[in-house]
Amino acid sequence: MRLLLYNIRYGTGVGRQIHLPWDRYLRRTSSNLERITGFVRSLEPDVVGLVEVDSGSYRTGRSHQAMVMAEALGHYHCFESKYSARSLARRIPVVNKQGNAFLTGSRVRNQHFHFFRKGLKRLVIELELDDVTIFLVHLSLKFHVRHHQLTDLYSLLQPAKKPHIVAGDFNAFSGDSETRLFMAATRLQNANKRALPSFPSWAPRRELDFILHSPEIEVTRFDMPRVTLSDHLPLVCDFRLR
Repeated sequence: MRLLLYNIRYGTGVGRQIHLPWDRYLRRTSSNLERITGFVRSLEPDVVGLVEVDSGSYRTGRSHQAMVMAEALGHYHCFESKYSARSLARRIPVVNKQGNAFLTGSRVRNQHFHFFRKGLKRLVIELELDDVTIFLVHLSLKFHVRHHQLTDLYSLLQPAKKPHIVAGDFNAFSGDSETRLFMAATRLQNANKRALPSFPSWAPRRELDFILHSPEIEVTRFDMPRVTLSDHLPLVCDFRLR
């Protein structure tokens, strides 16, 4: 099975290599989303975890990016806002269209949307397939909030009965010291054994994106294609059950 994890930056592309804090909110996305979709199609993934997806703001011409990509790939999709129901972000234009999504051509047994107790970005998507369960996350930019979110994530994983994967943008700016205790407690292993950096895509220096897997899963291939359709590199992981 092939899993692709990709923070697509709402399809707004990279543009200048020096970013203004608000520049991702201003660009139209249709042409770059077509390029992203073509790239994803070329990899033939079974499951795609998308971080930073626009569900229909002015940037996309009111089109739902996850839906558009799923239709092009012949996949099922599930999407949810990354902000909790009571968050002020749910009422701010453009921001209220931002979330994360799964695309898959595999049979979906179940799906759940969980929310961390702390942080602005709180969403965890749990996707249960026949033989594996995958959790998709986008952790906070604040160190102390990430610590609380990892504690919540640990609790979410405890009932998991199937082999499982945690994938997403961890924003681990302090390096693997942020994930070491979490991985030890959950017995998860990093598919990226060489700790290759994924950010920024044009000159990677930080390992922000992770695919972590339970011991029952054997990674047969891991790759990080050097494409600059977003400010993050995509992670491609082929795996099988032991």
